[in-house]
Amino acid sequence: MTISFDGQVAIVTGAGGGLGRSHALELAARGAKVVVNDFGGAVDGSGGSSAAANAVVAEIEASGGTAMADGTDVTKLDSVNAMVALVMDAWGRIDVLINNAGILRDKSFNKMEVADFQVVVDVHLIGSVNCTKAVWAVMREQNYGRIVMTTSASGLYGNFGQANYGAAKMGVVGFMNTLVLEGRKNNIFVNTIAPVALTRMTKDIIPAEFHGLLQPESVTAGVVYLASDQAPTRNILCAGAGSFAIAAIQESEGMHISAGASADDVAQNWDQISDLSSLREMNGASDQTQKFLQQAAEATK
Repeated sequence: MTISFDGQVAIVTGAGGGLGRSHALELAARGAKVVVNDFGGAVDGSGGSSAAANAVVAEIEASGGTAMADGTDVTKLDSVNAMVALVMDAWGRIDVLINNAGILRDKSFNKMEVADFQVVVDVHLIGSVNCTKAVWAVMREQNYGRIVMTTSASGLYGNFGQANYGAAKMGVVGFMNTLVLEGRKNNIFVNTIAPVALTRMTKDIIPAEFHGLLQPESVTAGVVYLASDQAPTRNILCAGAGSFAIAAIQESEGMHISAGASADDVAQNWDQISDLSSLREMNGASDQTQKFLQQAAEATK
């Protein structure tokens, strides 16, 4: 194995089953001490049990690895801070955070209660914020960190009945984009995985004939790379069934009309504004501002 986590400590949320379990097992197999975090609730977030996390720890230990189980609800910042303090007391550092915990409450937006929207955002987005906030100072102090968010094609592209899930999953991409800029000077790299895998959250929506192809382990290969010291930063890695691809947020070159442009001007120039033949990837909000100012300056020459 060329990618090793010897001497490193990793926290994996939602690691009691599915993708999180797969990530935790592989990180441990490559030498990491792993915190197996799982609230142990149902797919919709209800309930709670430590049984799943304990079972994954038992698997890791049976293979000669080191792990601890944790049942923290990632939506509770005080509890997340307590988890991180416990890890630091036990192992003295935190090198990797995999924000994987999630729930589903699917329903068309017309029929969805706002409470069901809020709780999904709380787990996926605010849970990622809480866990990242809790380890951020640790990673800055040790001048090293690798953080992997979990997005979804539902967030990147949309999926009927998942307005809550899609909003939360796109939110973590925006979260990543700023953390990349703020973490780079302290060697904290942040990336996002967009997985397609057979888990308890997806088994009812993926046709049975494809179950054998969509095993979590193929996604984990990408996650482990993004969590390693060989990782790049600021990537959305899509993974599933043994295939890997990069998704990117890009912007058309557009055009300068005038500072006093009207809605009619926009309508009349829509074809050129929306021409995607010269896409450009922006590496920060200032890139877009610079592009617009440059176009305006050239137009006044």
